[in-house]
Amino acid sequence: MEEASEEEITPRIKKARERAVRERKERLSRALDQLEKIRSQKRSTQTKVSITDPECRIMGQPDGGYAPSYNVQISTDAGQKAIVGVSISQSPADQTLLPSALDEIKKTTGTDPGQLVVDAGFTTRDTIVTADERHIDLIGSFPDAKAGRESSLRSRGITEAFWPEKFRFDREKNCYICPEGKLLTLKGRSVERGKTTFQYRGRNCKDCPSKPSCCPRNPKGRTVGRIENDPRISAFIKKMDTQDAKAVYKQRGEVAEFPNAWIKAKFGLRQFRLRGLAKVGVEALWACLTYNIKLWIRLCWKPRLQVTG
Repeated sequence: MEEASEEEITPRIKKARERAVRERKERLSRALDQLEKIRSQKRSTQTKVSITDPECRIMGQPDGGYAPSYNVQISTDAGQKAIVGVSISQSPADQTLLPSALDEIKKTTGTDPGQLVVDAGFTTRDTIVTADERHIDLIGSFPDAKAGRESSLRSRGITEAFWPEKFRFDREKNCYICPEGKLLTLKGRSVERGKTTFQYRGRNCKDCPSKPSCCPRNPKGRTVGRIENDPRISAFIKKMDTQDAKAVYKQRGEVAEFPNAWIKAKFGLRQFRLRGLAKVGVEALWACLTYNIKLWIRLCWKPRLQVTG
């Protein structure tokens, strides 16, 4: 095309070229704006954006890879398995998405649900407190951080003999006593939604013979944290130990996963055909509405077919 003379290029081709250049510049500009937005977020680790769809985010995939994606959340009624809420997010993590999901449910039904069942990805201290404030009976699997903690301790060179559970807490003096009999005194605390974390640090770790096994990479000495849960968190953990709560949670897969599997298998919606947060939201909404229509047809016609047969 570059070799063609101006006379050979029709006005239509020229306008198409100009439009293509203009649209590419607009996409690059939006991509740069989204990149600045990502960098301004304190906890974000992403350094790339998609030029074709700047509003999406790089997220982990089921096959272990990463790709530009949106996080779709679907809320399902346990009675008839109808979809009562759908929301689209740029966040790859589910932990912060419960409030928006509840807002969508209330927008559809006019009220908050009496009971809400969520998976471990949603079950955080913040969501537990949020559900309690909205008078919702939350059922979920509270994640056990023990495995991740053990991996972190090993990576820091701390041997099992000096793991936190080996330290004795003296509640009266508000201090810890390490396996060597040395004191760890309170150095500070941080208050977060649902918990308060207290940090204790050793006084005489520098000359301790067990330092290579206890805190080899910390020149200031060993630190141990203690968490005090909000009473609402403690009540939730106690509730989830009951057989009734466990029985309700077992129904989550059947209720929550069925619409997702149906939309992917029957509608073939494994990849969005549109771009941009708003358009993707419309596409997801249409898929959910179609699912509900098919569900309604089944519920209406199944009793008639049974009577006819």
